[in-house]
Amino acid sequence: MNVRPSPRPPVAGTPRAQRVAIALRDSLWLVPLLCMVAGIGLCVVATAIDRVTGNSLVPQWLTGPPSAAQTVLSTIASSLVTLITLVMTVVTVAVQLAMGQFSPRIVGALLRDRSSQLTHGLFAATLVFALLAISQVDDSADGGQGSVPGVTVPLAYLLMLASVVALVLYVHHAGQTLRVAGLIDLVGDHLHAELDRLYPADPAAAADPDPQVITAPEPGVVVRFDGPGLVAAAVAADCSLRLVPAMGDFVCAGAPLVIVDAGDGVRLNRRHVADLVTLGNERSYPDDPAYAFRQLVDIAERGVSEPFSDPTTTVQAIDRLHDALRQLATRHIPAGEHRDGRGTVRLRVPALDWTGYVRLAFDELRLAGARSPQVARRLRAALEDLRAVAPAPRRPELDRQLELLTQGVQRSFESDRDVARDDRRPAGPRLWRRPRAGGGHRPGQRSPGPPRSGCRPPHRGVSARPLSRCERWVPGTIGAWGTPARSGRCGSCSCAAVTGCAVPRLRPCSAIGRGSRSPRSG
Repeated sequence: MNVRPSPRPPVAGTPRAQRVAIALRDSLWLVPLLCMVAGIGLCVVATAIDRVTGNSLVPQWLTGPPSAAQTVLSTIASSLVTLITLVMTVVTVAVQLAMGQFSPRIVGALLRDRSSQLTHGLFAATLVFALLAISQVDDSADGGQGSVPGVTVPLAYLLMLASVVALVLYVHHAGQTLRVAGLIDLVGDHLHAELDRLYPADPAAAADPDPQVITAPEPGVVVRFDGPGLVAAAVAADCSLRLVPAMGDFVCAGAPLVIVDAGDGVRLNRRHVADLVTLGNERSYPDDPAYAFRQLVDIAERGVSEPFSDPTTTVQAIDRLHDALRQLATRHIPAGEHRDGRGTVRLRVPALDWTGYVRLAFDELRLAGARSPQVARRLRAALEDLRAVAPAPRRPELDRQLELLTQGVQRSFESDRDVARDDRRPAGPRLWRRPRAGGGHRPGQRSPGPPRSGCRPPHRGVSARPLSRCERWVPGTIGAWGTPARSGRCGSCSCAAVTGCAVPRLRPCSAIGRGSRSPRSG
């Protein structure tokens, strides 16, 4: 967890003094400026010590000859100038991205980050110290041997080393802070500190703790729990425990974390039990496969949402969800019960079962992707394949998802001409076709394959003419056959058809029925 900032004391004084104090407290430049002043003062003190000791406090073999010391200090100064410029540029770009991605009001929290300000101040202090230390190196005294300050130069080396370490830590800190969870925690921690300052808690007004409930000591997400440790604690106290939040759930400070299901739990070490459940800033992969499902669903749902509209990305995410559920379909999923050596249930943990994983993977995508033919086709293919490999007790949830997907597609398309049916399944509309065995089609239904004798499919409205094929007849709309025409113009839909059109306004061609059947018998 992030270290919660301490409550800031109220600013006292006249209104003008209060405005100045608030501006200084929330400024980005104050801490680096103070660090620069501290660097100048440190250099002055180190130089004074060297003059008192005659530059002999540190042996010259450690500092190097005067020419080498000057070269190193010059390199430190030039590299720090480049580093500070680069860091400030990256900070500016990161702040702009955070403003566009999250909220313009998040900039204040980023600029007030003390860790970033101290890092910038260390870089500035090192730069100033190196510039001042160069002038203290004398390469002409003592017969050309020169002298090197024994304290100033090693301090410059140490400051440079500290700057390198601070740069690595700063990159890690910036990466953690600019995440969604990092920004939310940053603002939430400041809010919590202000609430503690303005509305301090009254210990006398707190309710008596329930001996059967162990509360969370701080807010956070459950990222891990020690199952064997909790079982051992329950065995020692002769009770049974139940973890209230599931893996990956957020728990507020003071909210129930563990409940004693059976037994009194008097001998239970409450602090030790609470420490066995690890709370973090955000969910993580270990022991939480549902988090990977959640991330794939987020990527897929973002692909079909406006203004992105990238169904191919959604299909790729569905591919991975399909693969994960296919591997899980025939495997045993634990029920979340932990037993001791005698077989007694000592710990119950909320856990997803097969139904939970299927709903996590498909519920939101089914609602968001029903209007995308590409996504709906891929969802149906995944569900049908899972239904084929899943055991019988796990098929009802897949059937439910197929039925809801069919209903969603029906609601999304106004005309049934945009939805094709599979004659072998009563599941409703489909966005793709499969040809019937033996060819042909049933009376009153669209042909599932290419038309015979180069004629149009059975439609009403205009007299029939022999037809090559029409560009408007494409997979995923009415049928699954059709190729682009090469020349000509169709008078019905203005498409580039050679000899006719397959738009569903035309009368069926008599060649389909071989002249002996009625148009409807096709």
